Amino acid sequence: MGQLIIDFSNWIWGWPLLSLLLGGGTLLFLYSGIIPFRGFAHAMKVVSGKYDDPNAKGDITSFQALTSAIAATVGLGNISGVALAIGMGGPGAIFWMWMSAFVGMATKYFTCTLAIMYRGKDSSGHIQGGPMYVIEEGMGKKWRFLSVIFCVAGIMGLLAIFQANQLTEVMRVVLLKPFGLDYGSSTRWILGISMMLLVATVILGGIQRIAAVASKMVPFMVTLYFLSVLVILYKFSGQIIPSFWAIINDAFTGEAVLGGSVGAVIITGARRAAFSNEAGIGTAPMVHGASKNEEPVREGLIAMLGPFIDTIVVCTLTAMTIMVTGVWETGEKDGVLMTLSAFQSGIPVVGKYFLMAAVLVFALSTMFTYSYYGHKCFNYLFGADKANYYNYFYLLTIVAGAVVSLKVVMSFVDGMYAVMAFPTMISAIYLSPKVMAATKDYFIRMKKKNTL
Repeated sequence: MGQLIIDFSNWIWGWPLLSLLLGGGTLLFLYSGIIPFRGFAHAMKVVSGKYDDPNAKGDITSFQALTSAIAATVGLGNISGVALAIGMGGPGAIFWMWMSAFVGMATKYFTCTLAIMYRGKDSSGHIQGGPMYVIEEGMGKKWRFLSVIFCVAGIMGLLAIFQANQLTEVMRVVLLKPFGLDYGSSTRWILGISMMLLVATVILGGIQRIAAVASKMVPFMVTLYFLSVLVILYKFSGQIIPSFWAIINDAFTGEAVLGGSVGAVIITGARRAAFSNEAGIGTAPMVHGASKNEEPVREGLIAMLGPFIDTIVVCTLTAMTIMVTGVWETGEKDGVLMTLSAFQSGIPVVGKYFLMAAVLVFALSTMFTYSYYGHKCFNYLFGADKANYYNYFYLLTIVAGAVVSLKVVMSFVDGMYAVMAFPTMISAIYLSPKVMAATKDYFIRMKKKNTL
């Protein structure tokens, strides 16, 4: 049974999901008139808060919605995921991550615009957003089975098991083992329970507290990571241009991959981008649907900045750190440990502690936001009066993630995560003409007001 789950996860994260996300995303990218490029400047004005209406319906501001969504996506995928991409697909995989990010920006634009256009109400009458409400309100009740599939997969897939496990390992390797303070199983239990209590103080306060914490943590963690990488890039400045050329050259030759397969490089880059920025999975529309914004297009423009920040900015910083230090050729090939080697090489003695701080903030912020996503799915299926039971289940899985072996469990979680993409992308493509009509209307109105 365990091997079956692992095989299913590997299969669905191969061509089925990549065809859906890349193929569907490219279709939306072209249909939108390359909105990630022509709408980027206006999106930056919107996210600054220039158009915020404090009296609009919703729970949080658009900026808080963006930072909460980024808190879930800017995480360990940006540290270990990029290293895995280079280790498995060579430097060229990074180029295809960039290409996938621009496609992902268009996908996020459509899915998050729809999250505002087709908001629904839960059993308590509270305004809610997300693919499940988009399907029911926008496509009709006969499509509700897709909403159920999305939510069942979300409840089982949106757990913080991976984050808890990886954070536990990094803390043991960097902070405890060097000082002889790692006591195996008992240490895992202590770290797991500590993480659970810390996460509980935030998530039991609801989306307002999650958003308030995320809007402070995300800028901090990106700044800390950015400054650490700048130090490393300055030290190895002579390797920056050759590293960029190596990425571009390898993207079309596949020389760094055994057998020189360009196809393998593309698949690796696209898969790691999908894991990294989650465009098309359906998580971000759930938090953007809670935004105090009456303009669907405006929210879509804000949301599409997510993949840009996540993949074009943060993943590139990680990739360049790994490339310029040369650890991708000589260092550790296993995910976060490769990035750790790069930081140790670039900033001796203290580099590993900088990365430790970034991993801590990245993992915790992801844990906070994932709980909200699962809570929304549980709310949709079982009602608002029972939704808080999900939080207690979620908190217990954090301890489990810290103490148990995760290969089969993680494959199951990954598989469920992938299943969520199918209802999300079907609804986005089905309702895309509605989004384009709203886009045209919005930009005409903004032009008349001279506020573009």
